[in-house]
Amino acid sequence: MARSDKVAAVAELVERFRAADAVLLTEYRGLTVKQLKELRRSLGDNANYAVVKNTLAALAAKEVGLDFLAEDLTGPTAIAFVSGEPVEAAKALRDFAKENPALVLKSGAMDGVQLSAEGVKKLADLESREVLLAKAAGALKAKVAQAAYVFNALPSKTVRTIDALRDKQEQAA
Repeated sequence: MARSDKVAAVAELVERFRAADAVLLTEYRGLTVKQLKELRRSLGDNANYAVVKNTLAALAAKEVGLDFLAEDLTGPTAIAFVSGEPVEAAKALRDFAKENPALVLKSGAMDGVQLSAEGVKKLADLESREVLLAKAAGALKAKVAQAAYVFNALPSKTVRTIDALRDKQEQAA
């Protein structure tokens, strides 16, 4: 590669790193072109899966402050640049790795924080954003219902007490 081509490639990788919400590194040794195509399809529209030159990727990662990725940029490496929901991409990679053991999850980065291979698997085990938001909304709704019951209980108890006193006075009279 000519020097100008390398500079352009690093600049493109820097832009991809900056635009990505998460970056997931994998080793693809032993996968066929057909399998890689299937993997790209399974990642969907919110992730771009690219085979990169390790030295250029390490330079780009260093430039955007992700120096820790350089240690995993060895051997045949491909990077999933995730824009959007990182959980979905991590699940797609995990599921594909289960079916195709040749795909190895190396590491990743999300919000500037390093993720180990275990961290990527934990990320994949999370429920989707919509499910977590629905659970939070359900919990808030339950608390509001409890508060409404408590606020309603005092007037109801007062009315029952007054009725009981009235009945008692009528019986005494």
